[in-house]
Amino acid sequence: MIASELRRTIPAMVAAAILGMTSSSAFAAPIEQKAVFGLPFASAPGPTTWLMGQSYGNTTGAFARRREWYLAGQGIHFGIDFSARCGTQIVSVGDGTVIQVDNLGLGSAPHNLAIQHANGYVSFYGHLLERPGLQPGQHVTRGEPIAKTGDPDLTCTSRPHLHLEIRDVTLSRAYNGHVLIDTDWNALALAGGFGRGFQRNLDNPRQWQLLQDQPDIQFGGPLINEFPHTFPQDWR
Repeated sequence: MIASELRRTIPAMVAAAILGMTSSSAFAAPIEQKAVFGLPFASAPGPTTWLMGQSYGNTTGAFARRREWYLAGQGIHFGIDFSARCGTQIVSVGDGTVIQVDNLGLGSAPHNLAIQHANGYVSFYGHLLERPGLQPGQHVTRGEPIAKTGDPDLTCTSRPHLHLEIRDVTLSRAYNGHVLIDTDWNALALAGGFGRGFQRNLDNPRQWQLLQDQPDIQFGGPLINEFPHTFPQDWR
């Protein structure tokens, strides 16, 4: 093997060895971040179907609860919430294979579902009404019905919604779904929001103020939005 080939091969071998030590399964890292998925509903948005509730990222709502509800996600809202009545049909955002059903260690009770995709991502659907009628290893296609929306409070009157995350195959990192899901997010953000807007770091006021520039997070990592000077002011 010539020297140039060694220079190309050795880093790849080292990376493969490192990834093998950090994951029990083969790790297929996402190749690029672009809009590769569809929306989780077949119906059009509207007041009688579904609306975008809370966006992914450093929302004001997540900031207020960054040390309680969102501590595991480095202080930000690590998914996208879609407000919808209980029982609204959810579809898969892409072709893939079911890998987890009702693993409450991943959060988002009372029921959840994880689907792995060939592009290196996993879509995760939380706060489902009932256990999905799918099994690990089962293949699903984009737009196929997979579950129904529920309510984390088990009332179907307090805050029924779908919590959708896009993770890596280790399930330890979450990505900005506004970049990866193909739709007009700015139009969806005009109506239906709660926890609306992004918390402002007054020492860097343009940081994380757009839907598409919210940071990816590592579950279990340190808080990334513990701002000393912020607006709106910390309610504490």
